[in-house]
Amino acid sequence: MKKLTTDAEFREAVASEGLTIAVFKTTWCGDCHFIDPFMPELERQYEDKVKFVELDRDDLPDLCSELNILGIPSFIAFRGSKELVRFVSKLRKSREEIEEFVDRAIQVSEALGHN
Repeated sequence: MKKLTTDAEFREAVASEGLTIAVFKTTWCGDCHFIDPFMPELERQYEDKVKFVELDRDDLPDLCSELNILGIPSFIAFRGSKELVRFVSKLRKSREEIEEFVDRAIQVSEALGHN
């Protein structure tokens, strides 16, 4: 997963007409580390449909405030700089829940008529 460290990198990544899922994490978040082992495989599973990017909430506090990122990890799907759907919960996220979110993001994106 490509790690973005600036506001400009984020804005460029989500501006594409492809589906981009931004994953907001921190170094100290236990639930963020919980997803690390399976995320590379999950990325490969969706590589033809989704681009994943990672951001550290502590590195980009202004952007995270603008996007109202409170819980972490947070997953937000973007296309053409517009937020399509987000997955935020207080509970630890399982691989299955993340896959369901990615599938839903793909469905929303395709329903908008962009392939």
